Amino acid sequence: MTETSGSRPRELTGCAVVFEPADPPRTGHLAWWCVDGSKPPAHLGQPGTLTIAVRDGTAVRPRILPVARTPVGAALADLVRIRRDGGAHPAASFWGAVAIEALTSVARGRLLPGVSPEGFDAWRIGPLDAGTVDRIHALAAAMPAEARAVPLPGTDPLELPAPEDLIRAFMDAVADTMPRTPAAVAASGGAPFAATAPQQVPELRAWAHEVSAGIDSGVRVSLRVEVADGDFEDGVFRAVLQVHSVADPALVVDAADLWEGARSGFDDRARFDAVLAVRRAARVWEPLGRLLDVAVPDAITLTDGEVEELLDGAAAPLATAGVDVHWPKGLVHEMTAGAVVGAGDPPPFGGPAFLGGDQSFSLDWRIALAGAPLSEKEMDLLAEAHRPVVRLRDQWTLVPPALARKARDRPMKPLPAFDALTAALTGSTEIDGERVTVLADGWLKTLRDRIADPITGHEQVRTPAGLTATLRDYQLRGLGWLHRMTSLGLGGCLADDMGLGKTITLIALHLRRQADPATAGPTLVVCPASLLGNWEREITRFAPGTPVRRFHGAGRALDGVTDGFVLTTYGTMRLDAGRLAEVGWRLVVADEAQHVKNPRSGTARALRTIPAPARVALTGTPIENNLTELWAILDWTTPGLLGTLTAFRRRWAETVEGGRDPEAAERLSRLLRPFLLRRRKTDPGIAPELPAKIESTHPTALTREQAALYEALVREVMEQIAASDGMARRGLVMRLLTGLKQICNHPAHYLKEERPWLPGRSGKLDLLDELVTTITAEDGAVLVFTQYVAMARLIEGRLTERGVPSLLLHGGTPIRRREEMVRAFQEGSVPVFLLSLKAAGTGLNLTRADHVVHYDRWWNPAVEEQATDRAHRIGQTRSVQVHRLVTEGTIEDRIDAMLRAKRELADAVLTSGEAALTELSDTELAELVELRSER
Repeated sequence: MTETSGSRPRELTGCAVVFEPADPPRTGHLAWWCVDGSKPPAHLGQPGTLTIAVRDGTAVRPRILPVARTPVGAALADLVRIRRDGGAHPAASFWGAVAIEALTSVARGRLLPGVSPEGFDAWRIGPLDAGTVDRIHALAAAMPAEARAVPLPGTDPLELPAPEDLIRAFMDAVADTMPRTPAAVAASGGAPFAATAPQQVPELRAWAHEVSAGIDSGVRVSLRVEVADGDFEDGVFRAVLQVHSVADPALVVDAADLWEGARSGFDDRARFDAVLAVRRAARVWEPLGRLLDVAVPDAITLTDGEVEELLDGAAAPLATAGVDVHWPKGLVHEMTAGAVVGAGDPPPFGGPAFLGGDQSFSLDWRIALAGAPLSEKEMDLLAEAHRPVVRLRDQWTLVPPALARKARDRPMKPLPAFDALTAALTGSTEIDGERVTVLADGWLKTLRDRIADPITGHEQVRTPAGLTATLRDYQLRGLGWLHRMTSLGLGGCLADDMGLGKTITLIALHLRRQADPATAGPTLVVCPASLLGNWEREITRFAPGTPVRRFHGAGRALDGVTDGFVLTTYGTMRLDAGRLAEVGWRLVVADEAQHVKNPRSGTARALRTIPAPARVALTGTPIENNLTELWAILDWTTPGLLGTLTAFRRRWAETVEGGRDPEAAERLSRLLRPFLLRRRKTDPGIAPELPAKIESTHPTALTREQAALYEALVREVMEQIAASDGMARRGLVMRLLTGLKQICNHPAHYLKEERPWLPGRSGKLDLLDELVTTITAEDGAVLVFTQYVAMARLIEGRLTERGVPSLLLHGGTPIRRREEMVRAFQEGSVPVFLLSLKAAGTGLNLTRADHVVHYDRWWNPAVEEQATDRAHRIGQTRSVQVHRLVTEGTIEDRIDAMLRAKRELADAVLTSGEAALTELSDTELAELVELRSER
């Protein structure tokens, strides 16, 4: 198999698996077969045929079916991956579960050498403990019929192999395979029976019988640690060997009793099996080898150092090898270690940016006994202990050396300010490669409690004087959060859905800050050029009397700026960052902050040079593609919070985006929560504020002309892709994807026709004609989004032919003209507004529209949602109908399915848009772009 993890190919849901035992066991195979009788995909293994018992109505009949065979060793990794990822046939998932059980037994050293029935050298699983036996029984009971569908020869009616026999044969095949790989030493403790080619060793059969007989009725051993005479202060530790019956887990005796003949319930092989188990365990922990040097392996005397080894980690590999360690009950008490940060430091509240500079905070170990922290005196006693037992609180306690070392290592190196805050918010930190629990104390705990939850547990502020609007409850909560964070000098990102009133909330924040002399002063707003007019209108409307000026265009000036708002664009800010930095801004706002998501861009670097004690980012999409974009925004609002970009990628982005550590995602969420306020229109308490949004997908067929162009382009470019690699291949893939989307839009779009005939050539354009006719007949208004300006012009031409008034806004539209267009549409002058998705997908308030049409699909649902939010936002009084046009059987159809899946996963999945598709294999790409007629 060659499939990778992450998603199961469609064919695996219909392909079952059976195991074909062989002699020697390692030569066995797994055979894939399709339940519908078709030929399995070639990549699953070598082609062949096999007699399979197939249900035919109420009867089971033999059929010779095509199969794909894979050797056991080659199939193990894929079986484990199938079991982990899911989505495959139950028979494949079943053998994945058996593979995991077999590999676990091998890893625990459960191997016995022997000779196969045909006289070959062979390893077998054994001896098996009670837990493994129980799991084998459970697997046998759950075995799907398709997983053992090879009938036994000569049986009529057909008889299938016994489930447990087949499972044990497969586990033996795994045991016979692993020691012959580079893992031989780890699996078997050496390299005997490591030859890959079968070896005839019939002369060892008697020896093999002696060693491997009684696999299911053997023994296991454990160690019971005792202290001589109960003298915990100076007494000698002994490890007493105990022997347990695998067949009857309740049967256990000391080795001394077993050797003396008191072995009721044990057979004559018990002593031999016990010695074999000790020999195997001695490879894991060397001191056990002393048991093999005496006639009766009853007990060994342990040094304090050996006791510490058992406490410090040696017991874990022993347990993996099947040897449990039992400690005296009177000595075992729960001891835990964590760290405390910020203890004793005075709370420096009262000024902004108090976490800046070279400030650092204390970090110390805190060890608890039975949940109660040790006092300083008890910690000193622990640090000075010279034996692995310490008397604490009138009781002797076994102390793991790792805890004693922590007591000796006090105090630890202080943490830099934001590392301390990170530890306080996430509840953990990494010390010497170990992740430890962290408790916040002192003023850091006070700070954490103030900001840990952006909303609950804090007083709600009132609407500030001078604001001529009534803020909704969720807007008041957002205002309170922004005021709290900016007053502490921490900054924040208000990431509410588009249309929930981020602008008015920010205006209210400015007015609120004017009431305090410590925070009063001018506010700089940096935004896209298309939003300058909107900001100016909103400030004039909701904060009349507040000075507002534009720093944009020829003759721009900053003379006399002491209060109010100054509005500028990202382009102007980049050019005039030096002049802007000379003004004493009290608050700097980055609207549509995704414009600085690339931290290395000139725009992002220029924005960082403008000083201010408070910074706020506004955006509806804090993450469009990956977590690095979020780092860029929050590192501007609160510099240092997330560390350097390199450290953030290593610590958070690679781990969270790769899905390697689910707990890391939760820790990152706890860290980000205080600094990122995200509300959605569907949240409780917000949804009632908005009218309904009705979404529908409209499938439409390609015309013959479109279908011919589509198939010709796929055929031509796929041939070129097959013969290219690297950047050239990526460029060809992008060319193919773009061309196909343009063909789906309209042949004239792809062919770049100057004077095209439009009607009847595109199913999608014809459907848009029908929608516009219906909408305008009902006195409605519609926004039509397309990612291509050329397509927007074609639609504009078609509407003009039909006598339907329209406006077209794109990236080249001058700012004043944009504002005129928005005003004209909002006043009802035209019913259709054509918009370039990239240029007009954010910032505009177009609540006159009660319909939104996405003519072609974007690669990120968040971008489409933002565009829809031009109409579905606060101020909208009617239901909004969203129409997505999709051509059937094309790449658009497959992308639409992918986008729906992404919405189901919400923020748990991050994509890289079109760029990700350039990394598809030729086969995967061909499947994506193939034109399919079946629906």
